[in-house]
Amino acid sequence: MGRVKVRGQWKYLYRAVDKEGATIDFLLRAKRDTAAATRFFEKAMRSNGDPEKVTMDKSGANKAAMDE
Repeated sequence: MGRVKVRGQWKYLYRAVDKEGATIDFLLRAKRDTAAATRFFEKAMRSNGDPEKVTMDKSGANKAAMDE
């Protein structure tokens, strides 16, 4: 996850990649919170199924979303 500028506004980029590193899903959000992380995980899994492995940064929001 990182921050990107979209139309002059900073957004957080949530991104899911496959084993080869190709992006399979993404979500741009203004806030980095549990609601955003939960929405991304639900959206990615709905489209692509349950992941074999999840790698993330030290964001508390990401951990809280995974724990749900």
